[in-house]
Amino acid sequence: MAQGGEINNDNEKPIFAVLTQYLKDLSFENPNAPRSLRPREKSPKIDININVDANPVGDDNYDVVLSLSVKADDDNDILFHVELVYGGVFHIQNIPQEHIMPLVFIECPRLLFPFVRQIISDATQNGGFPPLWIDPIDFVTLFQRRITAEQKDKPTQSS
Repeated sequence: MAQGGEINNDNEKPIFAVLTQYLKDLSFENPNAPRSLRPREKSPKIDININVDANPVGDDNYDVVLSLSVKADDDNDILFHVELVYGGVFHIQNIPQEHIMPLVFIECPRLLFPFVRQIISDATQNGGFPPLWIDPIDFVTLFQRRITAEQKDKPTQSS
């Protein structure tokens, strides 16, 4: 490798490929059915939590996992709770090291998200509710927050 993380061999083209995608875990709870399915005067409160995790698996492969928790409730009852863990294995080769983390934590989840969104929509609809279409997620901001949190957690070193 040349300085600055550049690859100096013209034959080594960058490779970014999805090797596989998988549903690791899916849970849909409708604890107050059929009472929770009645028409409502106002929209329920919906709380969405998302987490992105990644681990290397072998040479140049990364397992990237999106975990979502979606809860809907009105003032008195939980209407539904969906938990989803969806992953993909990505092959990343001949990419400068400084670009690996953003690729893994921004672009990989961005590719997985449409599938996650569809699964959540189908689960809520199959549970008797209107399909829940989650708005697109800003994975750049999530990544920046992750980096900021990691920097705060690092102990400061004295010179």
